[in-house]
Amino acid sequence: MVAEKDLEESLDTLRTNAAGPVAGVFGPASLTWQIDREAVIFLGAGRALLLQLAHPWVAAAIAEHSRTLADPIGRFHRTFDIVFTMVFGSLDRALLSSRQLHRRHSMIVGEMPETVGPFAAGSRYCANDIPALRWVHATLVETALMAHDLVLPPLSVEERDRYWSEARLYGALFGLTGDDLPADWSGFVAYTTAMAQSETLTVSPAAREIGAQIFSGARPWLRPPRWYRALTARMLPERLRAGFGFELDARDIRSVDHALRWIRRVYPRLPDRLRYVGPYQEAQARLRGEMYPDWMTRCLNRAWIGRPQMDVRGK
Repeated sequence: MVAEKDLEESLDTLRTNAAGPVAGVFGPASLTWQIDREAVIFLGAGRALLLQLAHPWVAAAIAEHSRTLADPIGRFHRTFDIVFTMVFGSLDRALLSSRQLHRRHSMIVGEMPETVGPFAAGSRYCANDIPALRWVHATLVETALMAHDLVLPPLSVEERDRYWSEARLYGALFGLTGDDLPADWSGFVAYTTAMAQSETLTVSPAAREIGAQIFSGARPWLRPPRWYRALTARMLPERLRAGFGFELDARDIRSVDHALRWIRRVYPRLPDRLRYVGPYQEAQARLRGEMYPDWMTRCLNRAWIGRPQMDVRGK
C-alpha cells in the first residue's frame, strides 16, 4: 500500500525532475502535454473507465464509495479535474492534487462482497493498493495514446519510449515509484497485455451493472451515442468486451467507421481554441504570466473540470 510517507518520498523525487514551478510536472515541451491537450482523447474515456471497472477491487470501491451513478457529470468533472491538474497545473497545484487524491483513496477501504476472479469474498480492498493504482495509471496512459492515435498521426517507437518515461513521472503523483512501474515502453506493453489476459481483470456483476447504467442507463439525455458505445466496445480486449455484455454487429461497426472518418476529416482543421482542452489553454496563459484565464478558457474549463479555473493563484 502507498502510505503517506511513501507518497511524500515520491513527490520529493518528482520535484527534482519536474519542468519547473510554473510549467508544472511536464511542461510545454513534453509529449504528455502534446497528447493530453487534445479534446479527442475523450474518445477513450469510456474505455479507461471500463478497464478500471474490470479490476474487481476498483469495481467494488466504486460501487460502495462512489456517486458515479447518482452524479455522472460530477464524477466526470472530478476525474478530469484531478487528471488535468496533475498534467497541466503548476507544480504546487499538481502536488496538492496528488495529496488530495491520496487522502481520498485512504478512506476507500472495504471487503469484497463476493468472490470475483482471484479475489475471495471477504478479502480486504484498499484504493491505495500499489497493484490497483498501477492498473488505474496504466489505463489512463494507454487509453490517452490510443485515442490520440485514432485521429492524429501516431507516435513513433522513440516517441512512445519518451512518452512512457514521462508517464513514470505521472505515476509518482499516485505514489508509484520507479520499481513499481515497467522500465520502458516495451515493458509497459507486456504488462498491459498480461493484465488483459489474466484473471486479475474479471468483470464482476457490480462492474457490469455500473457499465450498463453508464452506457445505456435510465437518463436518455446522458446516454452516449451509438457510435461512441460501439467505439468503446471495439477498443476493449475481446474477453472483457464479452464480460461487460457488449455486442458489435454490422450496424455498430458502420457507425464507428463513419464517425471516425468524419472526426479525422474535421478535427485537425478545428482552431486551437476549440481543439485544445481548457486546462491546457490555462497553462499556456500561466506561462505567459497571465493571472487569470480569459472568458473562453473559463467556459472550456467549466465543461471539462466543472469550474472556471484550475490553478487558483494569488491567495
